[in-house]
Amino acid sequence: MPFIPNSDADRRAMLDVIGKESVEALFADIPASRRFPELKLPAGLSEYEVLKEVEAMAAKNLDAGKAAWFLGAGAYNHFIPALVPAIASRGEFLTAYTPYQPEVSQGTLQAIFEYQSMAAELLGVAVVNASHYDVATALAEGILMAWKLDEDRRRILLPADMHPEYKDVVRTYFSSFEVEIVEYEGAPETAPLDGRAACLVAGYPTFSGEVRALEAAAAAAHAAGALLIVQADPIMCALLKSPGAQGADIVVAEGQSLGNPMNFGGPYLGMMGATEKLMRKMPGRIVGEAKDHDGRRGFVLTLTAREQHIRREKAVSNICSNQGLSMLQSCIYMAAMGSGGMRAVARLCHDKAHYTAARIAEIPGYKVKTGSFFKEFLVETPVPAAAIYDRLAKKRIVPGLPLSRIDAARPDELLVCVTEVNTKAEIDALARALKEVSL
Repeated sequence: MPFIPNSDADRRAMLDVIGKESVEALFADIPASRRFPELKLPAGLSEYEVLKEVEAMAAKNLDAGKAAWFLGAGAYNHFIPALVPAIASRGEFLTAYTPYQPEVSQGTLQAIFEYQSMAAELLGVAVVNASHYDVATALAEGILMAWKLDEDRRRILLPADMHPEYKDVVRTYFSSFEVEIVEYEGAPETAPLDGRAACLVAGYPTFSGEVRALEAAAAAAHAAGALLIVQADPIMCALLKSPGAQGADIVVAEGQSLGNPMNFGGPYLGMMGATEKLMRKMPGRIVGEAKDHDGRRGFVLTLTAREQHIRREKAVSNICSNQGLSMLQSCIYMAAMGSGGMRAVARLCHDKAHYTAARIAEIPGYKVKTGSFFKEFLVETPVPAAAIYDRLAKKRIVPGLPLSRIDAARPDELLVCVTEVNTKAEIDALARALKEVSL
């Protein structure tokens, strides 16, 4: 049955209000010869023919499943166990809506509760919300939260070595506020902290892959009366000391690595966690465990007075979301992998990345510029990195991100990413191809 929103009586009433006799009269100013032009479309195709044409178009794409893939920079090619999409695709999850009524949303609420519990342990924080559009949104919301604690502190310290798109989102968020965004070079503890700073932001790791300890940065920020906000890799947190354990006040991360496919850039999952002291200032949803009248375990949205659907004018944020299905996939992934499985994935990423860096460093003309890294590192190339990318992509090897794509002043730098799915054969093929390009 077609959806017809207005009845004949509705249309007649609207025409009477605007003083028109008919719908056709609304278009009287358009010449009749122009109202229904002949589109000259080709003859229609059958469903089978359309599918074949679309498949032929899709086959022209170079996707991660058909290439040796070393591209990262915010979208990471990790293995996703088959049970993750299998469970997440169940009808009750795919059709679930906002869980405002706990009595009919216990499954959704429990899934969020389990996700928040595992994510909090992973990031080393007291509480995690559910959730944001992506890590860039979570980062901007975390900075906004820090600034609102004391709006007289108008300085935000961002690392220069941060994903440029994340910095763009932060600047967009604060474009209407009188704040000063300062970019600093090097270790976060050396940033220009003073009484004007609301927060110090640090990458764990940085955009170029550098991994630095955070304790000194936390001490420096707190001594200046500012918060430490860390943008972290959640897979790395399974192996190395968590940001929260190193003194971070707010931790944000991209949950795409945790069971979500790259999907051409989305939808993704913005993770945010904070200390218990900041819990009431966090945007997003927080699910708590409760008991019903008969003492049975149940789940509810808690501290909801912070949220926009309760008091919009006093909400801690009016731009936040629950990326429910992406969150669910991350929840299933973490539960399926367990702490041991996630540590094993992280160890594979680390070891394979260091093997790759060693192979590349052996090639004349190439230099690994990142000192301490996890799965991503920066390589200085003897010829323009974009030319290397173009030549290797024809061989179905995607060598990484040429930084000239985001900064024309950096033509000879390649950001290489290695995950657990990259095989030794692929890594060795990358090294051989890079050597051939440099000859």
